Amino acid sequence: MPEGIRAKKEENFSEWYTEVIQKAELADIRFGIQGFIVHKPWGFFIIKKIYEALEAEVETQGHQAFLFPTAVKEENLMKEKEHAGFTPEVLWVTEAGDKKLEEKFALRPTGEAQIYPIYALWLRSYRDLPYRGYQSRISVFRNEMTTRPFLRGREFLFFETHDAFNTHEEALEQIQLDLDTCKKIIHGKFKIPFFYFKRPEWDKFKGADNTFTPDTLMPDGKRNQLASTHDLGQNFSKAYEIKIKGKDEKEFFAYQTCFGPGIWRIMAALIGIHGDDKGLILPFDMAPIQIVIIPIVPKEEFRNNIMRVCKILEENVKTLGYRVKIDDSEDTPGSKYNKWEMMGVPIRFEVGPKEVENKSIAIALRGIKEKKIVSATDINKELKIKIEELDKALQERADSYLNDKVRESETLKDVVQTMKKHRGFIRIPFCSVSKDGEKCEEKLKAETQGARVCGTLYPIPEKVKHGQKCVVCGNDAKHIVYIAKSY
Repeated sequence: MPEGIRAKKEENFSEWYTEVIQKAELADIRFGIQGFIVHKPWGFFIIKKIYEALEAEVETQGHQAFLFPTAVKEENLMKEKEHAGFTPEVLWVTEAGDKKLEEKFALRPTGEAQIYPIYALWLRSYRDLPYRGYQSRISVFRNEMTTRPFLRGREFLFFETHDAFNTHEEALEQIQLDLDTCKKIIHGKFKIPFFYFKRPEWDKFKGADNTFTPDTLMPDGKRNQLASTHDLGQNFSKAYEIKIKGKDEKEFFAYQTCFGPGIWRIMAALIGIHGDDKGLILPFDMAPIQIVIIPIVPKEEFRNNIMRVCKILEENVKTLGYRVKIDDSEDTPGSKYNKWEMMGVPIRFEVGPKEVENKSIAIALRGIKEKKIVSATDINKELKIKIEELDKALQERADSYLNDKVRESETLKDVVQTMKKHRGFIRIPFCSVSKDGEKCEEKLKAETQGARVCGTLYPIPEKVKHGQKCVVCGNDAKHIVYIAKSY
C-alpha cells in the first residue's frame, strides 16, 4: 500500500500534485521519453468516464463519430495561413526503416488540417449541412519543452468536434451549445467550476475569428484552460475549398466551428481542485470503485459472521448498479481507510461485531468528517441520500474555492503587489482586447513575471465604470478583463 502524502496541498501544490498522481495510481511517468506517460488503470478509468460523458452529450446534438489517421500531410498544415503557425510545435516522421521518406508527414497536432480536406469531398450541397462530426479517444502530438502529467505533454489525449453550417448564425448557435456542454458536463457532472472567457484577439486559436474558453484555477493560482470552442468563420473552408452549392445554385464557403474539451486538463482539475491532503476526491460517478466495504475483525472468532454480512451487503449494492469492493486484505482497518481515501473512493462501509449484532452499517463519506450508523435494511435509501450529499458538498466546495480566487486592481502597481500574495484571477480595467492591447499585455507580463490576459467574461461581459483607466497604459478602459499566470 502506498504511504501517505508528505506534501501539503496549500503549501507545496507542485509536490502534492506529483505525489497524488503516483500514489493514487493515476499515471506512471517512467516511460523514458519526456512528455510521454503511461495511463494506469485507476486513472484511465476516470478518463474513460470523462470521454463517455462528453461523447453522450455531443451525440445528443447530432454529432457523429469518425476516426481519422494520426498522420497529417505537410502541405495541408500549411494551407490556412494562420494555422500554419502550429508547425514549430509539430513532431515529424521523416524516416521509414533505414530510408528517408520521399514526403515527410506530421503527427496530428490537432485535427483541422487532416479533417477539412476530406470535408471538401464530403460536403458539396446546402443539403449536406449542418454537418456535425467528432473524433474521440485519440492522441495528439506537440513538441512541448516543459511537460507535466495531465497539464502539458508531447503526446496527450484529445477530443474534438468539427462542424459545418450554411450560415454564420447557425455556427454561433453551435458555439452556445458548446458552452452549454461545458456547463452541463464539466461543471454539472465533474463539479469543476470555471469562468467562460472570450479570448483577446492576439490569443485566439490560429485561424479562428474568435475563441472562447472555460478557465479554472489550480491551487497554485495558475489558470487551467479546460476546453476551447472556436468560431472559424469561413477561414478554413476557403483554405481547404469546402464549397457549398446553395438553394440558388450559387457556391459559397461553409461556416465552421470546432470544439475541444481538454481531456487531460479536466483530469488535472479533478485532481487539483477536489483533492485534499489525504489524496483524491472524486464525484461519485467518476470513481472506479464507488463503495468499499471494510470488515472490522477484532478477533478471529468474529470473522465468519462479519464476512458473511459483508458479502450479502456487497451483492445488494451490486444489484443497485454501483461499483463496490470488499477489502479483505490483511492490512489494518486504519491502513485500509488511508488507502481508499488516497484513491478517492467516495463511500466507505464499515462492518464489525457491533454492526453485525445491531444489523447496522457505519457509513463514512470521502471529504466529509462525520460518520453515520444506519440500519442495514435502510441501505438502499441511505445510499441515494449520501450520494446526493457527497456531490452537492463537492460542488459547493469547488464553487466557493473559485469565487474566493478573484481580486480586483485599478493600477499596475496594485496588480504587481496583489500578484505577489494572491494566487488566482485579478479583474482589471484594460484598454483593448484587439491587437492594439497586445503591447499592454506584454508590459503586464513583464511586470508581473508571467500574468496574461485571459479575456472578457462571455456571453455577458462586465461593464467598465465611468472614468476607469487601463491599468497599464492609462488610456480609457474599454473592457474589464481577467488576468492570471497560466500553465
